[in-house]
Amino acid sequence: MVRKIKAKLVLRLRAEGFTGRQIAAQGMSRTSVAAVIDAADREGIGWDDVAKLEEADVYARLFPGRGEHDSVHAQPDWDRVHRELARVGVTLKLLHGEYVDACRAAGSTAMGYDRFCKAYQQHVLISGAASRVGHKAGQTVEVDWSGKTMQLTDPVTGQQTRVYLFVATLPFSRYSFVEPTLDMQQDAWLRAHVSMFDWFGGSVPRVVPDNLKTGVLKHPAEGEVVLNDAYRELAAHYSAAVLPGRVKKPKDKASVENTVGNVATWVIASLRDRSFASLAELRAVVYERVAAYNAEPFQKRAGSRLSVFDSEEKPLLRPLPVVPFEISRWFYRRRVQKNGHVVFERNFYSVPYPNIGRSVDLRVTDTTVEIFAGQERLTSHLLAPVGMVNEYRTHDSDLPDGPRYRQWDAERVREWAGRIGEDTTIVVNRIFESVPVDEQGLDAALAVLRLTRRYSAARVEAAAGIALASRVRSPRYAHLRPILETNQDQPDGRSPWAEPATTGPTGYVRGADYYAGDIR
Repeated sequence: MVRKIKAKLVLRLRAEGFTGRQIAAQGMSRTSVAAVIDAADREGIGWDDVAKLEEADVYARLFPGRGEHDSVHAQPDWDRVHRELARVGVTLKLLHGEYVDACRAAGSTAMGYDRFCKAYQQHVLISGAASRVGHKAGQTVEVDWSGKTMQLTDPVTGQQTRVYLFVATLPFSRYSFVEPTLDMQQDAWLRAHVSMFDWFGGSVPRVVPDNLKTGVLKHPAEGEVVLNDAYRELAAHYSAAVLPGRVKKPKDKASVENTVGNVATWVIASLRDRSFASLAELRAVVYERVAAYNAEPFQKRAGSRLSVFDSEEKPLLRPLPVVPFEISRWFYRRRVQKNGHVVFERNFYSVPYPNIGRSVDLRVTDTTVEIFAGQERLTSHLLAPVGMVNEYRTHDSDLPDGPRYRQWDAERVREWAGRIGEDTTIVVNRIFESVPVDEQGLDAALAVLRLTRRYSAARVEAAAGIALASRVRSPRYAHLRPILETNQDQPDGRSPWAEPATTGPTGYVRGADYYAGDIR
């Protein structure tokens, strides 16, 4: 075809003295070479006239109008096709089907699927946009740690603290986020994700991390990926699925890998001569640099990361949950004690009594303790304040018969003493009077009352009366126990369970004469 003739090359070789046959030997047909020479002679065009023109312009001067024709096919709105391809589930095949249906309704001729795809790619090249056949808008975010780090500097001592950078990128728009942290532990990892979604103003269905232990426990070549519980909860809170890249396959998250490299220039290198004393100060400056990076125009396409994100991707993000995500820690296999409580940091939290003796898991946030048996949530409590120990947090509904089972307090102790007797009640009241706070007398008062587990209530009441008659102002367990052990509370000083003494000989007893024998 004439369109494939390199007309400018033909004219240059002709000017250098090559014949038509010699020019054709360069890989062109003799007919095509002859057509170019004839057209140049007819138009009076020589090499000097076209030396500074592009190949396409030379061809147009020699063969004006050739190859130009109006397509018989109806042309779709390519800008609309480009926008629609950014939406979830939309493909060129689907859009071509809709285009064909519209052409049939209008009675116009539709182009085939192959031509449709090629025409779309031509539109992308001409408009300078990026093809939508790959990443979808608002579908995926890729996350990773930057290998390069920064520092905080103490203004007094000059001591430096390493700062790590969490990096996230939306592959469609390449819109990015960077969060500085003091470590790469699980809490920092989760909090960086929360800040990331706040920065984007929405969430996406897929989170693609590396296979780091703060998020992924196991990624076998075959079988399911195992996430740690806290990371799984965060993904569920934002209605997302964590799909880690394959082990040793960085191209599975190529966008964030590329951004990590750019962060080294835009953030770390640009701030290399500045000193920061606090993480908050550094974070504010890092956010400024990331905003400038997102606003930087693309080199090979129109717009910037920010403009593509605002116009095409942000409207497709899922709205953030109304309730913010709480960072949690998990503690496994904590046994429920016989008193129906489980221990966490030396405080006690009640569990429904059918679970006594069972191993349970604790999910602890900044404010609450949740108790789980497998996937079942059993109960929850407010977390005891830092520094508090031996605190009981008990729900009446967790214990048998509800309100009957309650914590020991002064009122409940006095009720027990009243059921034993008046003197025991006086002993208990004096114990509480001798301490500044009732709670300080609970143990001493209960020690007195628990004597009824070994002795009858009547004996304890009697012992209390004897103790009160002594010179001791506030009798305690140490005073009542010796009275009971030595039977001083008994009228005859003997134990009520002792056998009665015998008053005469019983049975047959041999006399001394029997054992002395005959001494005569």
